[in-house]
Amino acid sequence: MSHSSFNNIAYIGLGSNLGESLTLLTQATSTIASHPDITLQQCSSWYQNPALTLSENPLQSTPPNDYLNGVIKLSTRLSPIELLDTLQDIEQQYGRVRTEVRWEDRTLDLDILLYNNKTFSSERLTLPHSQLHTRAFVLYPLHEIEPHLTLPDGQKLNNLIHQVSNKELEKIDVSS
Repeated sequence: MSHSSFNNIAYIGLGSNLGESLTLLTQATSTIASHPDITLQQCSSWYQNPALTLSENPLQSTPPNDYLNGVIKLSTRLSPIELLDTLQDIEQQYGRVRTEVRWEDRTLDLDILLYNNKTFSSERLTLPHSQLHTRAFVLYPLHEIEPHLTLPDGQKLNNLIHQVSNKELEKIDVSS
């Protein structure tokens, strides 16, 4: 089938802080790219950052591992909910276990950050991602692949990245 029907653009945030995170993220990106209804357009660098702190997650009893995060841009024939289902299936393939504890350690976390220029809200999915504008580990890799992006509410990504600190964000060199 022609790729011209892949006319929906989505940005996906990827994260991992359990197991061999770099390997998991690289393999998960390949798994996403191999889906028949998805074409991978771009992949950011990987960034290491501390997990959300215990004060933000009182149910977590031990300090969490650092995260590796990145963003991919893809085109797809899938609707937002179909894409969410696909990404959650991939998370499960990579050992993701969902519990009631928010922000716990995980092998793989895949979040739809943006889908076309849509705003959407349901019990399962909010677009754009509700925390997009507050998280350096999402904004910086997103800016790396799409520096002139304007969000559905009119905010420019160039402006948003200056409103969050990136002092705890470290770009990972994977060339070695």
